[in-house]
Amino acid sequence: MLREVIKISVEAGEIIIDLYKNSDIDIQLKNDESPLTRADISSNNHIINRIKKLTPEIPILSEESKRFTLQERSRWKEYWLIDPLDGTKEFINRNGEFTVNIALISNNRPTFGVIHIPVSHETYWGHQDYGSYFINSDSEERKISVNKRNRKKIRVTASRSHNNSKLTDFLNNIVDYEILYAGSSLKFCLIARGLADIYPRLSPTSEWDIAAGEAILLNAGGKLLTLSNKEISYNKSIDFINPSFIASNNLLYMKNSNENI
Repeated sequence: MLREVIKISVEAGEIIIDLYKNSDIDIQLKNDESPLTRADISSNNHIINRIKKLTPEIPILSEESKRFTLQERSRWKEYWLIDPLDGTKEFINRNGEFTVNIALISNNRPTFGVIHIPVSHETYWGHQDYGSYFINSDSEERKISVNKRNRKKIRVTASRSHNNSKLTDFLNNIVDYEILYAGSSLKFCLIARGLADIYPRLSPTSEWDIAAGEAILLNAGGKLLTLSNKEISYNKSIDFINPSFIASNNLLYMKNSNENI
């Protein structure tokens, strides 16, 4: 099943790239004023149709599809959580930093996650039983892990599109750092691969934005905790909004995060 889901993410990426390269980007606005494109919808339809055939017994929750009530969802022990095009703003701006995110949630926690990057044709995946892996554009796969060495400068990764004064205050309390800006869920991938150390997210995100990234991060040895040092419990809220959190290589979390908030 894992390999088939990875394949589905790649197929969705090919659909997105075809629209990215060969058509105008038509933009609609959703109820929350966030953008929606034909690529979001096409990717979403493909992923849902393929996963329904693969695992018809497992419910599917996607950013771009039917909403279930909290009462309905509370009965789910396991479900797929999908963001068919994470980083729609990056897609619209044509900077290449958008992804396809697919996660399996079991007992309110992400146990398997896939992030595919359509432009570079690279894929990250992580599973609680196997660890986390990076697949390059030549389909070569290798296991990855977070950085466990102290650097002269802490590598902070942050959103290219969603920064605010809270992030500025956070950074002002770090003595020596360099910042790596990245769109979508790529920030989790940078930490999981050891290229960055910490990702403070102090503005709103939704559960489908982070589930696949958290699965990859955790199984590469990293950590994601709220500002009150708690794990995020998925499928517990009506609106799917996450609290602020710190994702890190775990080595730096206790050393830097708590004292800087």
